[in-house]
Amino acid sequence: MKKYLLTAVVAATMSAEVSAMSETVETGYTETKYPIVLAHGLFGFDEILGVDYWNRVPETLQEDGADVYLTQVAAANSPEIRGEQLIPQIEEILAITGAEKVNLIGHSHGGPTTRYVASVRPDLVASVTSIGGVNKGTPVAEGVNGISGSPENPSLVTNLGNALATVIDFVSGGGYEQDLAASVGSMTFAEAERFNEQHPGGVPETTCGEGEYEYQGVRYYSWTGSQVLTNALDPFDYVSAAASLFFPAGEANDGLVGACSTNLGMVIRNDFKMNHFDEVNQLLGLHGLNETDPLTVFRTHAHRLKRHGL
Repeated sequence: MKKYLLTAVVAATMSAEVSAMSETVETGYTETKYPIVLAHGLFGFDEILGVDYWNRVPETLQEDGADVYLTQVAAANSPEIRGEQLIPQIEEILAITGAEKVNLIGHSHGGPTTRYVASVRPDLVASVTSIGGVNKGTPVAEGVNGISGSPENPSLVTNLGNALATVIDFVSGGGYEQDLAASVGSMTFAEAERFNEQHPGGVPETTCGEGEYEYQGVRYYSWTGSQVLTNALDPFDYVSAAASLFFPAGEANDGLVGACSTNLGMVIRNDFKMNHFDEVNQLLGLHGLNETDPLTVFRTHAHRLKRHGL
């Protein structure tokens, strides 16, 4: 929490300085009405040893006026637990900035996490943007869940996953309890359906359509990639390739989540030539050389939020 607050204060200061410097360039292109708050996915973090989960995304958005805040929740736990951890951070951001609401952007499991917050505390949230969000489950979770054991008798895979999540949390200064079984279980098809019944904002009623653009006063947006291999130099491409083997032949996916499963609210695109890691400009900005830069997608979306009065 302390580390997050430090990040928030620095971000606010940098935003003001950069905004002033860019007055003669393209004033306020990404300057949204409400602060942008970034929420990481499974095994995610805010920053570790100078490495940012959202590689160069905050800086890119700040350059043209956005007020951006990194948050940290449990690296592995259910969206409900993670969402409850996110709420007090949002409240502190509002106290720091004086803003009435925030624009939440969640990647991967950060999608359901931010959706939970918008559902139980719509008074805090202007919009939710889900990037590669596990909104209707994923066969990867089905496969892993089958070998995870039970809460009373977790498997070796679960114990190793919890150990990794604990290390990530410790190094990034989180201090949260980790529960990989709860995290993976929440991304199975049955649990995702249960979650969507309780928190229906933006969820499409059709298999691969759009959902309501606005629900309980909160706007919903989404985008994702649908290409597993994008850059042979990126080691994360091979993680995506291995995970994609869980998908039925022919189903479009980003390596970890099916393209249609990510749809929420206004679907910006669900076919960017990116994999799950490219979506947040990882690893270190390696992505398809002749394809849309992930940072451009973020800048364009911030401008979209601005145009929508958010």
